[in-house]
Amino acid sequence: MLRVATWNRWWRFGPWEARQEPIATVLEQADADLIGLQEVWVEQGGANQARVLGERLGLHVAHGDLVFRNGLAFTNAVLTRWPVRRRHVVALPTATGARSHRQVVAVELDSPWGPLVFATTHFDWQFDASLTRQAQAAALSRLVAGLRPDPAVGYPAVVTGDLNATPHSDELRMLTGARPPAVPGLTFVDAWEAAGDGPGHTWNRANPHLVDATFPNRRLDYVLTSWPRPKPLGSCDAVRLLGTEPVGGITASDHFGVVAELRT
Repeated sequence: MLRVATWNRWWRFGPWEARQEPIATVLEQADADLIGLQEVWVEQGGANQARVLGERLGLHVAHGDLVFRNGLAFTNAVLTRWPVRRRHVVALPTATGARSHRQVVAVELDSPWGPLVFATTHFDWQFDASLTRQAQAAALSRLVAGLRPDPAVGYPAVVTGDLNATPHSDELRMLTGARPPAVPGLTFVDAWEAAGDGPGHTWNRANPHLVDATFPNRRLDYVLTSWPRPKPLGSCDAVRLLGTEPVGGITASDHFGVVAELRT
């Protein structure tokens, strides 16, 4: 079994200092082999949230390219049980094709089940930005298509992220095969659709950080596995939300995360 988690860390918003211990505690309890993190903060010449968490969890770390503003960077990161053989970072486009500050970070690993590609990303958030998210989904698909092992025999690529899009959106339908994919011969299976119970809202007004949110409850955060793939590799047997309960009275992030158990 391969346990995979994804979680948007809410950068340094809200009571960010008080949230650091709850973040670490929730991830320790998840005990995931692969973790995709979004909105990771890095101090210029100082602490790196992903590396602090990796050291605490005993996991290897890779993150996106760092652009500092006022001494801080905002990035994505992957934490993995196995050493990173190769890291890839791709800038995501806007709807016009211009380069955005959003990135995909992908790593190639030598797992117990052979070569494995793991990626995490964070699409644009605006409610009306579906065209940009579709362009970003296409860029993500092209990256995975170029990296994944032979789909006839290899372990499927695993993709995580805060995609800022609901399951019925055009961008998710492109990824999951409900409309023509960006890359012929490559689609993804949504772990929550395969094994989830209920709506799985990761953006949820039950979260005390969202009491004044203008967006409705939505599922925005995903664990995806590439298809085609050899049966039953990558099939999801169980999936649940992460970080729904306070730790020491503090809810760790504005998003709930997702933890999925995939067959090996």
